[in-house]
Amino acid sequence: MDSSGDPAYRLLNDYSNGFMVSQVLFTACELGVFDLLAEAREPLGSEVVAAHLGTSPHGADLLLDACASLELLTVDTRGETAFYQNTELSRTFLTRASPKSQHNMLLYLSRTTYLCWGHLAAAVREGKNQYAKAFGVPSDELFTAIYRSEAEQLQFMRGLQEVWSVYGRAVMAAFDLSLFPFICDLGGDFFKDLLPEADLYILARILHDWTDEKCSHLLARIHHTCKPGGGILVVESLLDEDRRGPLTTQLYSLNMLVRTEGRERTPAEYRTLVSSADFQDFQLKKTGKIYDVILARK
Repeated sequence: MDSSGDPAYRLLNDYSNGFMVSQVLFTACELGVFDLLAEAREPLGSEVVAAHLGTSPHGADLLLDACASLELLTVDTRGETAFYQNTELSRTFLTRASPKSQHNMLLYLSRTTYLCWGHLAAAVREGKNQYAKAFGVPSDELFTAIYRSEAEQLQFMRGLQEVWSVYGRAVMAAFDLSLFPFICDLGGDFFKDLLPEADLYILARILHDWTDEKCSHLLARIHHTCKPGGGILVVESLLDEDRRGPLTTQLYSLNMLVRTEGRERTPAEYRTLVSSADFQDFQLKKTGKIYDVILARK
């Protein structure tokens, strides 16, 4: 029986082909499709794109048409020739020259995260990250695995900067931070390095990497160093209290499974963590975006 008209089957088909959509996006970024079209003074045909990027004309034709169907490109057919240019989405987020470019993060997702997700079934069975299977590197030293080379570390850090170019304003405007003269954006080996004394410590997408025990240890170290009246600003993607959503955060939590030691958490779970380190006055601000903000005081 032909089930193509069945909405349930169409949904299943969309889900099962989702990885193909990701690869179209990743490949177009890696080859430089969006940058080439951004630099062109007029829409380009697929043969011109292929010649500039060093690809086969047939492959470029298929890739560009898929990008057009995904609304990453617009297409204008003149006679028998199709001409392509960027959409607003691509100009804003996919060209390297844009101040909101996500180019480096997408390449990191393609070259690192995507490969780990190929071992999701093993991660679910074993309950641990999959760097050993994906890259042949030990997974017990988490950031040794994540930063397998200096180039990859640089790309990941640039990718994080790109994410905050989109979400940073909403995150930093969630609370009045003028009460905190000296602010430390926590990084480095924060489990071992001497922490600088500060009025406020920003933990942006840090706690979700680690187990509850390691989070509690880190928060206790911060509480010990934090100035009286100071606090912590935790930026994370939060699960609903019943853990039934949002879907994006549920997927992020699976991403933590295949790539880290941690998971995404509910507001109540973060309240428990920060309280265990003697931080008080727990406040949560929803930004209406993927990342929400928690402020707690010493």
